[in-house]
Amino acid sequence: MREYLLKRMLLMVPTLFLVTIFVFLMVHLLPGDTVLQMLEGDAYADTVEALRRELGLDRPMHLQYLEWMGRLLQGDLGRSLWTKESILLEYARRFPVTIELALLTVIVSVTFGVGVGVLSAVRQESWLDYGGRVVAIMALAMPFFWLAILVVVLPAIYFRWTPLWTYVPLSVDPLENLKIMIFPALVFGVSRAGPIMRIMRSSMLEVQRQDYIRTAWAKGLPEHRVIFKHAIKNALIPAVSILGLQIHFYLGGSVIIESIFRLPGVGHFFFEALIRRDYPVVQSVNLFFATFTLLLDLIVDFTYAYLDPRIRYR
Repeated sequence: MREYLLKRMLLMVPTLFLVTIFVFLMVHLLPGDTVLQMLEGDAYADTVEALRRELGLDRPMHLQYLEWMGRLLQGDLGRSLWTKESILLEYARRFPVTIELALLTVIVSVTFGVGVGVLSAVRQESWLDYGGRVVAIMALAMPFFWLAILVVVLPAIYFRWTPLWTYVPLSVDPLENLKIMIFPALVFGVSRAGPIMRIMRSSMLEVQRQDYIRTAWAKGLPEHRVIFKHAIKNALIPAVSILGLQIHFYLGGSVIIESIFRLPGVGHFFFEALIRRDYPVVQSVNLFFATFTLLLDLIVDFTYAYLDPRIRYR
């Protein structure tokens, strides 16, 4: 197990190095000029060049990349070109919002997806099964950003009601915080629950045909004990795989969800920086999401060993 963990950690190093190159190049190839955006209508030639020199954007790209990498190796993510604020401090302030949204979304998607999937499999070919499959297909078909816009717009038009926009930290007032976070978490979580429902139903149907499940039924064990003690644990392994594959959706989708619901998280921070062409912020947020995704993938892999003792990493 230790050897496997060490190998995975070592493989993360070249992966993240390639991510830094790709992100740096893609960000600097975006159309638009952050210097012209800063100066707007007063973009005289000498002023543009002076500001470009001040921001360090007049140097060759390879030198800018090496300088950025040098700061990263020292643990310095740099400063925003627009606000001059430390990016690391902005992370410290905004990351709790993003991680709370991600955790609530995972809870909603797993609870909804596993619950409907198990119920659909246990009551196969019943109206509950048909209803569960319809819900799963709808969740797969509806884009989460479209559903989020409907949640914001339709109640405002027909009921004169909109979700709360003023963010309240969890540490200040948990109840008010939940009122703000529940709607984006539900919208995002339900849309991500569709694949989990489908794979959980298929996995449960397969597990129920196994010999040890038939033996449990033959012993006269009650249904809830057969399902919850013997079947669900093994059926969860494919669902965990799907959850692991969706990790980048949870992180990437936070950019859109936080922007629609005006949540002051890392995703909204990235969205604003992308509009402004704030290169250091966009680069660091992409690198942060890539690192976080790799770490979560590692956690998912180790979850397999917990769910199935037959799996051992060497």
